[in-house]
Amino acid sequence: MRVKRGKSAHRRHKKYLALAKGYRAGRSTLYRTARETVERALVFAYRDRKQKKRAFRKLWIVRINAGVREHGLSYNRFMHGLKLADINLNRKALADMAVFEKDAFAKLCEMVKSKAN
Repeated sequence: MRVKRGKSAHRRHKKYLALAKGYRAGRSTLYRTARETVERALVFAYRDRKQKKRAFRKLWIVRINAGVREHGLSYNRFMHGLKLADINLNRKALADMAVFEKDAFAKLCEMVKSKAN
């Protein structure tokens, strides 16, 4: 007795075509091109999730550096001072403070300066 794969193939095709919804032309209707495009898109999505984290970290560092330089410090001295002062704030929080809460950030810089000396 032979194995008929209609159901499983249909499900697989349907899955890829659902993921290709919104693509242009044959990429959304033809199974083979849809599968190729979807697989490529998934690779990009995986890669770019990592790159997004990298890009944001770079942005936060630039913002913190700009904020600390107004108070006569450099980024690396500031981060070292935070460690010495036992202040555990991540770069995202520090960058937000540098941009939106300048008074609190100024106090933080003063604390770091006093610990560094």
